[in-house]
Amino acid sequence: MKLIRKHILTTLLLAWACNCCVAQLLVPATKPNSAQQAMIKRGYGMFIHFGINTFNNTEWSDGTLPLESYNPTNLDPDQWVLTAKKAGFRYVLLVTKHHDGFCLWDSKYTAYDVASSPVKMDVVKAVSDACKKYGIKFAVYYSLWDRKEPSYKDKDPQKYINYMLNQLTELFTNYGTIGELWLDGGWDKKPSDWGIDQIYSLVKKYNPDCAVSVNHTIVNEEGKRNYTPPANMTEDNKYFFQYFPSDFRLWDPELAAKSDKKQYLHEGKSYYLPFEHTICISKRLNWFEKSEPLPTRDLDELEELFYWSTDNDNCLVMNVPPDQTGRIREYVANTAIGLGKRLNLSLNKPLPKNGKFISMNKPVTASSVWDDKNGQYAGNAINDGKMNSRWAAKDTLAIVEMELNPSESFNKISIFEYQDTKRLPDGFSQVRVSRIQQYSIDIMQNGQWRTVYLSDEPMGDCKVIRLPFSYNASKLRLKVLRAAAPPSIYELSVINMPAK
Repeated sequence: MKLIRKHILTTLLLAWACNCCVAQLLVPATKPNSAQQAMIKRGYGMFIHFGINTFNNTEWSDGTLPLESYNPTNLDPDQWVLTAKKAGFRYVLLVTKHHDGFCLWDSKYTAYDVASSPVKMDVVKAVSDACKKYGIKFAVYYSLWDRKEPSYKDKDPQKYINYMLNQLTELFTNYGTIGELWLDGGWDKKPSDWGIDQIYSLVKKYNPDCAVSVNHTIVNEEGKRNYTPPANMTEDNKYFFQYFPSDFRLWDPELAAKSDKKQYLHEGKSYYLPFEHTICISKRLNWFEKSEPLPTRDLDELEELFYWSTDNDNCLVMNVPPDQTGRIREYVANTAIGLGKRLNLSLNKPLPKNGKFISMNKPVTASSVWDDKNGQYAGNAINDGKMNSRWAAKDTLAIVEMELNPSESFNKISIFEYQDTKRLPDGFSQVRVSRIQQYSIDIMQNGQWRTVYLSDEPMGDCKVIRLPFSYNASKLRLKVLRAAAPPSIYELSVINMPAK
């Protein structure tokens, strides 16, 4: 009898301890909890979009694409994860189910999955196993929005919540430790109809250190769906949870500000939330690979986006999708690996930084500014640490000058140009066309302008100018000498990179 009582007491204590652990994760804090600490330490992951959309040249589908269309001829998840390892990624984030409802594992709760397709490999298991093999963390993306599952449209939201809980239980009990759950598609129902609290509790039951979040995490007012872009979230305790509880913030594919803040409110309490950025390796900004090989972004742009996105205890996942054969194309893998080698990434070292920005919020003057009532195209947008603001000139030939502290040296300049975009037929992918065709960079020393860089080639997505030695100057000037349209710049950063 004593043994029985002791067993009952032990069970109750363990249950109480588990509940306390979960509750502790929700306590308002100014420092990261254990799940967030692990996430911040990982810092850099590889996003993998792969599914039935891959074989139909589309980004979104509605659950009506035939199962027979999912037919990779050389499915090789080991190659995906080996690429991630070689590229220096710390974790792999796999899209296990997108909005179409197609599952990359054999789910007991739907027939719309790989087990019912021509190629029955359990992709979730294969990726999870490869992550264990290569010593990197495993994470999963799961769409809340399911355009295939009948219970999704039931008047009682709990019926579909139960469906999700069943599928998530499969994922969290059959595939080892999952470090992150990335939820998407929440815009299609009221936040209260998703059962986020139930999902969160289920996840924490299996792994308290799994970080959980929902895309579009934060809103301007509690209970109202109006948003401020992450780049403008530069004040603590001003914005509110839309989906509670969450461990980090998401807004795909927005970029946070250099001065990004971490404290957000729910029912009068403040919670710490880092931001996870998402970008595409593709220059066309596609998430699912297309049958036509598409160019990747230049390494300079990817390097600067890496620095920007992993700064200030934030994280980055870069999408590197496999093609219709079931492998990552060699040139795409080479771009990811080339970036990792350039950054000298290693699991045993902290993520590298971008040096000291000596230009941030320094006074700026522009020769002209595009007409605008709200002043959103003013010259000082060029160095405000936000990628959603930009200087725009009124004339094609334009000049912008930035004051600098002459005692601070610099050896690198990075410029993100605003470009005209053309949407491709899938509604997501796009082509970007540079406006600035010829330009110079000048610096003022002893009252005289000196040209340190001159180019007659289009500026492009991100121009990085690495100077052969350090300069000091009282001013820096960008002169646009030829442009196809009035030039516009998101951010011009003057940086002092430490010697390697």
